[in-house]
Amino acid sequence: MKRVALFLREIRIEHTLFALPFAYVGAILAARGIPTLAALGWITLAVLGARTAAMAANRYLDREIDARNPRTARRALATGALAPATMLWAGVAGLALLLWAAWMLNPLCVKLMPVAALLLLAYPLCKRFTWATHFVLGAVDGLAPLGAYIGVAGRVTLPAMLLFAAVTIWVAGFDIIYALMDLGVDRAQGIRSLPVRFGEAAGRSLPILLHAGMLLLLAGAGVLAGAGRTYFLGVLSVAVLIIYEEKLLRSGTNIFLVNDRVFISNMTFSVFFLITTVGGYA
Repeated sequence: MKRVALFLREIRIEHTLFALPFAYVGAILAARGIPTLAALGWITLAVLGARTAAMAANRYLDREIDARNPRTARRALATGALAPATMLWAGVAGLALLLWAAWMLNPLCVKLMPVAALLLLAYPLCKRFTWATHFVLGAVDGLAPLGAYIGVAGRVTLPAMLLFAAVTIWVAGFDIIYALMDLGVDRAQGIRSLPVRFGEAAGRSLPILLHAGMLLLLAGAGVLAGAGRTYFLGVLSVAVLIIYEEKLLRSGTNIFLVNDRVFISNMTFSVFFLITTVGGYA
């Protein structure tokens, strides 16, 4: 049980709360109401499988980088507390679960599975080559609402793509803030990130602009999908999130504390947005 708990901590199972509410939002917009319990169940399993595969790949491929970073040196693969093979098998299991759920949802989901698998497994490598790595991570999480929408509707529509784009830049925004914690170490190791490429000031300002873009994209998706009034209350909550983040980023507060607060506020926002979306169709 201790090893299971260690594994769950390593793959940050709690981060599923970022992607899962938006996956449900995608399903609700596709159904223009509450989907069946079966569909919601398969969507949940798909997100869990994708999240497990992505994090397992990240931990496996980054184990040597993690060992050289004081912030991550105590991770289980870096210390040897878990064998690298654990993450390999977890990645295989996650992809298998994702494929099973996609098969049960919709044939189009299965056809698009290779694209999803490529993004899931390629993201950890991107930080070695490009500062756009944050947007690749965002696209990985953006697959959750897009896949859920396709799973219910059986087709790709403009609202689905707007939702995908919104989640992509949302996640990219707070991942850029996250990268500020490792700015010095990343520079020393040659790791690519937006703050390394463009500086700390850009790392503190661009996330605000990205989250403003998310507000517009979510509004557009709601209009085109015929979402109810309370959906747009959730869209307006993005403005509150932006104001709070901007205040945090210009406060001069320790960046580690800023990240903790950004994490909590964004996780809270994702759950609140799901609630307002449900309310629009209640």
